[in-house]
Amino acid sequence: MPVKNKIKLFLDSRGITPYRFRKDVGIAQKTAYDLYNNPEQLPSSPVLSKICDAYRIPPGQILEWVDPLKTDSIFEGK
Repeated sequence: MPVKNKIKLFLDSRGITPYRFRKDVGIAQKTAYDLYNNPEQLPSSPVLSKICDAYRIPPGQILEWVDPLKTDSIFEGK
């Protein structure tokens, strides 16, 4: 089941920097920047819970299922 994270889109749309994200959520710097810069990087269950709790959002707001049968892969930037 291909899933991507939409954390960069979520943060950018709210004017939240990766640094502020890291501080708000209470996660390691590497984790925060990996999630921000790589949509293929998925948060662990505990990190996902921290993000959702910090911003009071459902997981679906930062995770998206990607149809593997689509020819225009979002991971390839098409």
